[in-house]
Order: sequence, then structure tokens, then C-alpha cells
Amino acid sequence: MAIIDKKKNIYKISENLRNYLIDNDREIRLPIKYSDLLRYDNSIPLLDKNNKDTLWESVFYPQDDMKHIHHSLKKIYAILKADGDLSVMQHLFVDRIDLCVYGNTQPFRVRIVNRINDNFDYFYIKTADASRIYGLELEHLLSPNRMSYFVDGDTLIEEHIIGIPGDQFMKYHLHDKNLNKIRLAKEFVKFNERCFVRLLGDMHSSNFVIDITPDFEEVDYRIRAIDFDQQSYEGRKSIYLPQYFKQNNPLIEIGIKCMTPETVKQYQKEERSLIATRLKASKIKIEELLKAMSEDEISPIENVYTLRQELARHYKNRDFLGCNSMGEILKKSLDTVLEQKPSYHFP
Repeated sequence: MAIIDKKKNIYKISENLRNYLIDNDREIRLPIKYSDLLRYDNSIPLLDKNNKDTLWESVFYPQDDMKHIHHSLKKIYAILKADGDLSVMQHLFVDRIDLCVYGNTQPFRVRIVNRINDNFDYFYIKTADASRIYGLELEHLLSPNRMSYFVDGDTLIEEHIIGIPGDQFMKYHLHDKNLNKIRLAKEFVKFNERCFVRLLGDMHSSNFVIDITPDFEEVDYRIRAIDFDQQSYEGRKSIYLPQYFKQNNPLIEIGIKCMTPETVKQYQKEERSLIATRLKASKIKIEELLKAMSEDEISPIENVYTLRQELARHYKNRDFLGCNSMGEILKKSLDTVLEQKPSYHFP
């Protein structure tokens, strides 16, 4: 069972990472900063449709600030969704600004509504944490998902990732008569492989969503991470394998019923082949990112020592013991992708 005992440290963006962000058009000038949103003067608990506390608070601003803040937030949405075309702003309004009071970095979530058809979307404003930025960029380069995010100084803007939260999916959708258990189990195995190879931790059911797509005569599933704070941070190998979180047990049980060990290995190899293809396609970017990450401090040194020892034993490869940073460990982990060896066994 995987359990994280301590709250994660927040790491500033280093000069090398900043240069990478600038070179790849991720660093831009934003009309508003995270600190500006802290000027709210009132808040109320945000309740869900069943009147249960969501642990988010809707915040309100003095009248003098509100006009500027709302206009700036619409600009940010135009940057995220329309490459900065401000003409899309004319039909948008800010419906709500929420603050996650229990989150590690206390992010703000902005709800934007199109007044023509009442369609709505979200985006997030957070304190920029180096771990999260490495996680977002690695997700963009090494997973099947593209990520839209921007940084300005210590402010991070992230798009909203659409899908059913994992815990809600397991609670309300596992008994759906249209559920394709084999496809769902296959995707969970591939999700495990992606997380383990690129060392993304803490993927329990509240930190990923499940996107359902109709596909000819069936449905397809994509499991997507939505929290990247634990990119290459923890020292224990189990933290990087979603199968070891008890919250994910319903998906594990489906996999045990639907798949043989041989099938699991096949899906692992498939995902590793896809990761290898993405590595080759983005070779220069990934080399630049790993160079910055290797020189960066994004985890306590004791975590580095623990993880390199565990992965050396796991892969039976003593080269891991020569790694002195999480970036170097990740580089060595990605090197193993070319060997096409399954990384773990399904219980």
C-alpha cells in the first residue's frame, strides 16, 4: 500500500528551468498574478449539487478590484484557448472564482461562461512549483495528452483537464451495463506504466480523471493525471505505481478478473513502445528538460538516495546508484524504455 506521510516541499523555478520555459514559449507576460487574487475580502463555502461541502470556497473582491480582475482573467482564457485572440472575450464573463483551501499550494479555479449558449469552462491559477512544471512538461512530451499551461514569474496558469474524477467514476460508473471492463483494465495498466517510467507519484483516485470516448461499436477510456505536484519527489518506488494505492483497488480488481499476466506484459510493452516513440520525436526538448532537471533540487537528498537504491534493485541495474539527483534518476529510468522490459507485475 502506498501512503505519503509528509506534505511536499515547494521548489522555486531555477534559472535553467526558466530558460527552458522561455525557449519553448511557456513563459509569457500575464495580465494578473497569483498574488493579485489573494486580495479577496469575502468568501463562502462552495457546495455541490447535493449540498455537500466541496472544500473549495468561492471568493469575492472589492468593487474597485473586481472589474480589473475579471477582465484580466478573460484575457488569460483567451491566451489559453485562442492563442491570445482577444476577440473571443466579448461573449465571455467570469462566473465564479474558487479557492482550494486544503490544497498544497491553494490554487484558484476560474469558471468562465459564454453568455451566448451558457457553455462554461475552467482554468487554474497557482503558485509556480518546479516539481509541478516538470510534471506538466513531461506529461506533454511523453504521454498521449497535450498540456496547455503558461508561467509568469511565480504564477502558473493551467487548463482544466476534462474527465470524470477517478473516485467518482469508481463510485457511480463501475456497474454501468455499458462498461467495457477489458478496455478499462488495459488503460489502467498503461497508465501505471506511464507513471512509473516517468516517475509521476501520488496517482490515487482523486488525482486522475477518466475520459470516456465512444468508439464505433464500443467505448474507449483514457486515464489522465490532473495533479503533478509529486513529479520525481518521493523516495519510495511504490509511490510511482498507482496500483499500490488502496483508493484504486476497484480498478485493480477488474484487472485481476479480466487479464492474465501475459496480457498485462503485452500492454506494458505496448505502452513502453509508445513512450520510446515519443522520446525519439521530442529528443532535443527532452534532453534540454532533463539537463535542467538533473541540475535542479526538486526533492530532499534522502529521497534521491532511497529511490536510486530501490530502482537499482528493481531493474537489477547498478547504474542507478550513480545518480545524484531526481533528474538523473529519471533519465536513467527513461533509458530503460528502450529495453522494452515490463516494469512491474500485476498482483
